[in-house]
Parts: sequence; structure tokens; C-alpha cells
Amino acid sequence: MSCWVFAVADVYLGGEPLAEVVRSGFVESRHNGSVAVLGADGEVAAWGGDVIGTVFPRSASKPLQAVGMLRAGLRAGPADLAVVAASHRGQPFHLAAVLRVLGEAGIPTGALGCPPDYPLSEDARDELIRAGHGREALFMNCSGKHAGMLRTAAANGWPLESYLDPDHPLQQRITAAVEDLSAESIRAVGVDGCGAPLLALSLRGLAGALRRLVEAPEGSHERAVADAMRAHPELVSGDDAGGDDTQLMRAVPGLLAKSGAEGVVAAALPGVGAVALKIDDGAMRARLPVLAAAFERLGVSVGDLAEVPVNGGGRRVGVVRSVW
Repeated sequence: MSCWVFAVADVYLGGEPLAEVVRSGFVESRHNGSVAVLGADGEVAAWGGDVIGTVFPRSASKPLQAVGMLRAGLRAGPADLAVVAASHRGQPFHLAAVLRVLGEAGIPTGALGCPPDYPLSEDARDELIRAGHGREALFMNCSGKHAGMLRTAAANGWPLESYLDPDHPLQQRITAAVEDLSAESIRAVGVDGCGAPLLALSLRGLAGALRRLVEAPEGSHERAVADAMRAHPELVSGDDAGGDDTQLMRAVPGLLAKSGAEGVVAAALPGVGAVALKIDDGAMRARLPVLAAAFERLGVSVGDLAEVPVNGGGRRVGVVRSVW
């Protein structure tokens, strides 16, 4: 389909049926959405719904933001870089990594601009509550990104207290990097759940940006982020049952994957292609089955992650599956 010419639109028009929820042989729910599939050459190989309308990629854009931080002067080892690009689940090793990113630059946790929260991991949350802890910014799943932003600002002598302002030099550098990686102009700027500027992209642009990271030459900032995330997938999300990105990258060697809120996920595999998708109603349960169907079109299997179980009475009675 490389003969088609795609523009970028300001408005996202919505998608088409992508997934259904089957319980006891009965289809009880359906999810619409959009999905962009790029081939090894970077051209659109398949699509469903609206892949040129702009959407908020949410945390799926964190790898791109991490590249922007490196371009702006961030210096971090692979493990630290992985947690900077993470939506971590607040497990002890995640918190230790975030504290290391801050501590090596002499930045206190009080400088974190993300809102206080509990860890996404239920076990980690329960352990902290038993220990008498309340919600803290450190525990919030975006604290790694915020630690990276603060460390980048400190390295440049930029103000720390205003690092989340869209006009801050840090955010301007990140915006420039996202536009470069996606080959798109930012059509809208919002506020993410963590308080950071949120840049709207098309799904085609998001998929292309992830592909650029995995296809970049060794030694480049893009490749550094991709390699860090793939070398430390447990830091990108978590090693518990909710760590979808970790499971994906462990299941498919070489895969770079990053999920975001409101039903967004993007992934790329060098020499194969890239996928970005959004479920219109924001349902997270439909992402993996549709992602699996998209990669099947590129000849790649994600194994057991292709189906999400539906339980009833403590046992499996159905499945969330792709219909695309």
C-alpha cells in the first residue's frame, strides 16, 4: 500500500471494530479502535480505522521523550535510561532506580513534579501501606521520566521548579525530538496524567518513531534508548502479572514495546516493522490481542499474549480476542 499518500489530520475520527469480549461463548462487549502497521521499509503495510488523525499517545511516547533528554545532555547508563522511559509498577527495584537517577545528580525527591500515588503493583502497594507509607510522588509510575527530566535540566543549569512548563528549554528540546522522530509537527499539546506536557501524534507517526529507534545505528541516542529498554524490560513496566511491556519484550527477542493509558500501545522490531494502536474507549484489555493480530500480518507471533482470559467464578470462561 505504499502507493497511498497519507497526510496528518488535527482531528481523530475514531476507529473500526478491533476486538470482542467472549464470555461462555457469548459476545458481551466489543471495542473499536485504530491500528497502523508499518513494514520493514517504513511504509504503511496495513491499517484499520484512522491512522492519520492526531491522538495523545500517553506513556507510549516516553521512549521518544527519553531520546529528547539524551539530545539535551542527559547522561545515564542503560538501567537508568530504561527507568526514565518507563511506566514502572513501583516495585522496590524500580524505586531504587529512580532514587539513583535523582541521587547521582544531587536532586531531592521533593523536586519531582508528578502527583503522589501508590505503586501500580498490588504487592508493592500493600507492602508500603503495611509499612506506614502513604501516596508519594516517588511511587507514581512516571517518576522515572520526571527524574530524567530533572537530571537533564540540572545538567544544563536550567530551572528545576518550572521543568514541566511547555515553554521550558527542556520541554522545547523534547518537543523538537518528538517532531523529528515522528516526522510530524505537533498539532496539540495537553497535560498528561503525571503533569508533563503531552504531545499529540498520529498512530502512523508514533509507529514510525518507534521503528526509527530500533533501526538506528549503534552509538546513536535513539539506539541507546531502544537497547536500554530491551536490556532491562523489567524496569520498563514490571516483572509481575501487570507488566505487559516486560512480557512482550521477553516473548519476542529484539522487540521494543511501550504502552500508554487510554488503550494505546506501540512496538517495533528491527528488520520487520512497527505497530501503533489506540482502543477508542480506552480499554486496556483489548490492546494485546490487537497488537498480536497486527504483528501476525508482519509474520511475527507474540505467543500466549495474543489472548486475554476472561474469568468467571475463579476460572477461565472466555477470552478477549482480535476481530481485525
